[in-house]
Amino acid sequence: MTQPAPHPWQFVRIGGFDQVSLENREDLARLGELDQKLWAALSVPVRGLAIDAASLALIDTDGDGHIRPPELLEALDWAGFRLRDRQVLLHSQPRLALEQIDSATHPDLLSALRHILAGLGRADAREICVADTCEAVARFAAQPLNGDGIVSPASAGEDADLAALITELAAAYPGPPDRNGAAGVDQARLDQFRADLSALLAWQQAARQDPACQPLGADTARAGAALSALAAKVDDYFTRCRLAAFDPRAAALLNGSDEAFRALAGQNLASPPDDMAALPLALVGAGRPLPLEQGINPAWAAAVADFREQVVRPLLGECKELDEGRWQAIKARFAPWTAWQAARPVNPIAGWAAERLEALADGALTRRLEALIAADLALKPEAEAIAAADRITRYVRDLPVLLHNFVAFRDFYSRQTPAAFQAGTLYIDGRSCELTLEVLDPAKHAGMAGLAGIYLLYCDCHRNGQKKTIAAAITAGDADQLIVGRNGVFYDRQGLDWDATVTRIVDHPISLRQAFWSPYKKAAKLIAEQVQKFAAAKSKQADALLAEKATTAPGTPAEAAKPAPFDAAKFAGIFAAIGLALGALGTAVASVITGFLGLKAWQIPLALAGILLLISGPAMAMAWFKLRNRSLAALLDANGWAVNARARINIPFGTALTQLASLPDGAARSHQDPYAEQKSPIGFFFFIGILMALLALYLSGFSGT
Repeated sequence: MTQPAPHPWQFVRIGGFDQVSLENREDLARLGELDQKLWAALSVPVRGLAIDAASLALIDTDGDGHIRPPELLEALDWAGFRLRDRQVLLHSQPRLALEQIDSATHPDLLSALRHILAGLGRADAREICVADTCEAVARFAAQPLNGDGIVSPASAGEDADLAALITELAAAYPGPPDRNGAAGVDQARLDQFRADLSALLAWQQAARQDPACQPLGADTARAGAALSALAAKVDDYFTRCRLAAFDPRAAALLNGSDEAFRALAGQNLASPPDDMAALPLALVGAGRPLPLEQGINPAWAAAVADFREQVVRPLLGECKELDEGRWQAIKARFAPWTAWQAARPVNPIAGWAAERLEALADGALTRRLEALIAADLALKPEAEAIAAADRITRYVRDLPVLLHNFVAFRDFYSRQTPAAFQAGTLYIDGRSCELTLEVLDPAKHAGMAGLAGIYLLYCDCHRNGQKKTIAAAITAGDADQLIVGRNGVFYDRQGLDWDATVTRIVDHPISLRQAFWSPYKKAAKLIAEQVQKFAAAKSKQADALLAEKATTAPGTPAEAAKPAPFDAAKFAGIFAAIGLALGALGTAVASVITGFLGLKAWQIPLALAGILLLISGPAMAMAWFKLRNRSLAALLDANGWAVNARARINIPFGTALTQLASLPDGAARSHQDPYAEQKSPIGFFFFIGILMALLALYLSGFSGT
């Protein structure tokens, strides 16, 4: 048996890795055969993409928030089997031509698309878009019966009893809502209700069949509640009395300690606190009966009174006290009722009134509900046809975008259209940054995104009460004015403007130009700081001297500080050291200048270039290695992606992702600035002097080693 010929895949080398080029229908049909090690990504989060969330939810069949190769392939196959030509899925189309549907294999889909257009008053239209199918889906979902097998109170129409039952069941048995968003009931929940209703009715019937379960007839429920509320406390009282009979010494302790009553003395007893309720029901003593009128713990007085009226009086008549024997007799009379209560089924409708349960016992209302659910389910084929119509229009529009940001990063590296993960453009500090991503967890993202080797600005963006966080890559210019707190404007993919404030910076080299000037900027900054410190110190001394003079009373001779004796040897040593240092530096500078003067005219530029190379070369070399290793992969992985390639951002490509401010072509500019500073050659000579001094120090250090 001959093996099928391998598919002739086409690859392009972009971003430091081989990317497959999807060009025709055969590429799409056989995409499942392509080794996944050659895919640009293996998992894409559904959040943070410039793709309709509803479309991504259709592709994410397991609903875990990520799309992986099997789900993408399944979506491509579903759409490909319904289209005449898979080529349609290579380029995003905002509108789907009806002639692109394969009517031979899927006439129902074509019929549904035409039905939607007819419902919108455009029966003769030959194209349909996502907005059309969305409107059809919304209209169908708003109907009382909409094919999802879930009915809401509105589905009952004028049947008030049925609407009331649906409302009750939807509250008792929460579950998926109706397609229109209202709470409702489906067949599974109705079946569960019927089973629970049968169990409760059988439980109620058991009490009717056994008179012992109703010792007080119709009043048993109230009496049983009064008994249950007090039973544990009465048992506790008689147990304490038996313990006091066992040992009289226990009586004083069992009635409550002095500390317990002292604690109560400091509280507001208008509402009995828990500490009071914890005390015995009455005064404990050997063989003492339980008083029912006087001497009751105030925290339990109301419960004892209810127990006396509902239980004791109907069973024993008028009693002012209750001994343990009669208490046990009362419990024995209510034992069948207590056992029956313990057997009560526990289900969502256990708290419904017995009268309501009995009213539903004949099943007439539940049969009407079952018929309504069946009528709703009868519309399921129509609902599925409309959903399929919406799905195919979404796939034709959005699948190509996902495809070219998943299998390959064609959109990002071609720069013909923004990639799906690019959130918009940030304008800040005279530049526009195109590589921006929406960030869900800035702290987590910054921890991993630092591996990308890209200078990042994290910005909080605000607009009309909304907030989002973005990470913007700075790949051109310098970072001199980029600080936390700096403000800019962010334009999202819809063109909406957001106020953006820098909240965090991940520092990395931006460009070779920045690296070239960094040693001089650092030296200038160091010198400026030292000059400022020196000036501040002198200013402080002057202020202190003036303050001292001002606080000295006129006419009062200030006690003059005795000057220290002049140490000639010390100052001679200092001046000798300074002179030696200046001499060495002067000798070095003089040798450099002499060397320059000895060069020919054409050699001087080369020498200056060599000086610049000695100073800026190391910084530029380090920056070059870092810039060529910048990676998009870590930036996306920090946002939940599973990028399958290095996806580098080299220097030329990175420079293109950040545009610096420049005058437009054909613009005219006046060079007359009325507030311009006067030009002076001092700055140039100072710069040359710094270069020579640095070179002299460098050469002297080199010769010293």
